[in-house]
Formats: sequence, C-alpha cells, structure tokens
Amino acid sequence: MTEEKGAKRWYVIHTYSGYEERVKRNLEQRIRSMDAQDKIFRVIIPTEKEIEVREGQKRTVERKIFPGYLMVEMIMDDKSWNVVRNTPAVTGFVSAQDKDGKLVPVPLEEEKVQQIMKQIESEVPRVKVGFVKGQSVRIVDGPFRDFVGIVDEINPEKGKVKVLVSFFGRETPVELDFLQAERL
Repeated sequence: MTEEKGAKRWYVIHTYSGYEERVKRNLEQRIRSMDAQDKIFRVIIPTEKEIEVREGQKRTVERKIFPGYLMVEMIMDDKSWNVVRNTPAVTGFVSAQDKDGKLVPVPLEEEKVQQIMKQIESEVPRVKVGFVKGQSVRIVDGPFRDFVGIVDEINPEKGKVKVLVSFFGRETPVELDFLQAERL
C-alpha cells in the first residue's frame, strides 16, 4: 500500500452521488479523531460557478464538476488509507490493478490537479447553455421581442445565441444574449 515515503499526493475517492458534503464532513471529523492530520491534509469537492438562466433571471450557482467524487490530498499509507476507505458512504478510491492483481489507489497527475484547481478557483462563472441547435425559442427582449425563431448557433463563452427569425419572407440571423430568448 505504501508508495514513496512522505509523498503528499492528490487522490480521488468515490462516494454515493449526493453524499459529497456529508462524506467531506465525516472524513474531516475522522481525520481529527483518528489523529491523521499529519497524513491527510485537504478534502475538497470540486465545484465551479455557473450562471443559470431560469424564468428570465440570471443566477450564479455552485455546480459539482465530478458528482459522486471528492479529492483528498494525503500521504498514502495503511493508516491514511484506512481512515479514508472506512469513512461512511465512501465506496472506494479511484484505483488500478497492480501486477499482482491487487487494486491500488492511483494519485492524480500534478498537471490534472492544477487544471482542476484552476477551474475551481476561477472567478469567472461558466454560462449554462439552456439551448440546443434546431430548438424553437421565443425572443423575450429587444427589438425582435415576441418573435419566434430557431437556434442556429450557440456561443457559451460569450453567452450569446444566434437565432434564425423569419420576417419579410426570409430567414434572418439575430444574435441575442442568453437572457433575451426562452425555450418554447
């Protein structure tokens, strides 16, 4: 179970979906009560900010990047493995088989950890796309208010959607903010 002595690495643990907060609390409690602070350092639920549009209102929500998974920064040995593995609702480590056929926890590559941390710490929320190409929408704001059109392009980075609106007998593309259209 022991890899290079003293190597602090990030591991991914699997839990029942929806139990992430409970597992985080339970694990942090077990770390304290079992005196494992020198082996297990951080437990995080990877989340990101996302802008959702509901009933014409923009709101920022926290969304789990990997539902059912937590990241644990720890030094892997028998004690730390037992603390984590025997936490209620933890189903196991993300692991791989070694040459003897045993399942062994696999640490995340440092590059992947940095990528996830950057996503978690980003102050710029992602825009949740509520449209799909070919979908009918009603324009609810702007000069084309109450027109109905078909989604032609979606640009989540800019929060824009291009809608084909029929007027004067021809299809005309109109670029709108996500808030200016609603699904039919």
